[in-house]
Amino acid sequence: MESHTFNNTILREYDIRGIIKKDLNLIDALYLGKSFATFLKKNGLKNVVIGYDGRISSTKINNELIKGLLSKGIFVYQVGLVPTPLLYYSMYYKKLDSGIMITGSHNPPNYNGFKMLLKNKSIVGKDILDIAKISSKGDFCKNKKGVLKKISLKKEYLSLLVKLSNIKRDIKIAWDPGNGASGDIISSLTKKLKGKHYLINEKIDGTFPSHHPDPTVAKNLKQLIKLIKKKKCDFGFAFDGDGDRLGVVDNKGKMIFADKVVAFLAKDVLSKKPSSKIIIDIKSSQIVFNEIKKLKGKPIFWKTGHSLIKKKMKEIKAIFAGEMSGHIFFADEYFGFDDAIYASIRFLNLYCDSNNRLSEIFDKMENSFSTPELRFESTETEKFKIVEKLKSILRKEKKRFIGIDGVRHTIKEGWWLVRASNTQNIIVARCEAYSNENLIKVKLNLKKYLKKSSFDVPKF
Repeated sequence: MESHTFNNTILREYDIRGIIKKDLNLIDALYLGKSFATFLKKNGLKNVVIGYDGRISSTKINNELIKGLLSKGIFVYQVGLVPTPLLYYSMYYKKLDSGIMITGSHNPPNYNGFKMLLKNKSIVGKDILDIAKISSKGDFCKNKKGVLKKISLKKEYLSLLVKLSNIKRDIKIAWDPGNGASGDIISSLTKKLKGKHYLINEKIDGTFPSHHPDPTVAKNLKQLIKLIKKKKCDFGFAFDGDGDRLGVVDNKGKMIFADKVVAFLAKDVLSKKPSSKIIIDIKSSQIVFNEIKKLKGKPIFWKTGHSLIKKKMKEIKAIFAGEMSGHIFFADEYFGFDDAIYASIRFLNLYCDSNNRLSEIFDKMENSFSTPELRFESTETEKFKIVEKLKSILRKEKKRFIGIDGVRHTIKEGWWLVRASNTQNIIVARCEAYSNENLIKVKLNLKKYLKKSSFDVPKF
């Protein structure tokens, strides 16, 4: 009997991701195709759209995945090398049953993986394990010849973005696609937008020669900051490897944390649909929560993870959401998936409604003192154990915390968060307070509890 077992480490909470030739191989792509095809048929679905990012391994993975899907009678639409948002857009525009994006997202060049979704739900947790189980048990549907059709929705997607844009100011904007899959789209888009637009690292290159493709890390924004200052730009945008995470740098070259970008964009959403539910991930600032409340919105903390956020949005009918990682989701006038390119246009439009510089707009927000996202090296198993130890210690001490995703613990001086990353072997932490003095106290409190949980705490 034909079967294949995936390495457990690549089966993440909201996608499949691993290191090429270490724990993710071409045979995994082939059997994912067969398993996903079986999963679709069990759910009464018949077709899928496939896209891939610019990584060196992506084309071969794409070929094997499609081979597996076609062997089980699935109608496969192929969109080729695209940013993840264009893959999602293609699925919704063509009203297809499902989609798979081959991407390593913001991870280093030797990573790759699969983001999967159905037309009516996100594929997370149990669904991913069920798909893997189909393969390990050899419980495949019967062989049947499928159909492959190449399509392109680039023209339609660009047309939508240009039509949406409402640039009313004389602007100068810097753009850094980071050699990721959004490079071609952003190059085409900026030629059609009003204002002056300056691009760097727009050439798609899966080795990411300019910098690591994660716009939420300050050192990856150095080139963008230099360009903003040189050209005296109003601000700049940065994107991750597959174009679904947005980074923003203001006119002074200061990085704007993604959760504050969400607070800014919430103003636009709530002006049209007041009292709406807005989801922010557990890593977000208390200031963002407060800002959304001030704007008469209903802020809700939820688990980190693009698929988990999308699932929760549908469940509670939220019309907007955002994560500290730069994933931003609009469901007020859009499809509800994370699209950094679409979000950049909404950001531009909202900025043009004001006469202030971007630095002035964000300076008017409530101020706090916080760490950036702290990333402590760990292992696949240890990171989850540390979180459970922290919960156990706090429970024994009868201390309150939010435990929906890791541990978010509030003390008199502020709050700290510890959670296990679902995409990397790291423990993620963050601290926030309303004064620098109190931030030091929050950090000391976090260190104390990490030591209590037997974690070797690095300096931060």
